[in-house]
Amino acid sequence: MKITPIEDRVLIKPAEAEEKTASGIYLPEAAKEKPMQGKVVALGPGKLNDDGSRTVPTVKKGDTVLYGKYAGTDVKIDDVEHKILKESEILAVVVS
Repeated sequence: MKITPIEDRVLIKPAEAEEKTASGIYLPEAAKEKPMQGKVVALGPGKLNDDGSRTVPTVKKGDTVLYGKYAGTDVKIDDVEHKILKESEILAVVVS
């Protein structure tokens, strides 16, 4: 299935939850925190302005981004968890 977000929406594939702690302790499924980082899979054309022009998105496909813990909507695409959120809900782009 192919998803194309509309307006200023962004489709993100969240990073995998940590399997173990820094000290090497393996975490059970119930103790894993939802990741607040992911990779941009697709994005819409940008927000439509009053004059009919579009605001160019500041993120691009392939960027790794940080977002709020409760941001966006969880969706399942081909049995893989994704998030759809507005570009304004993205907190930062991770630069490595």
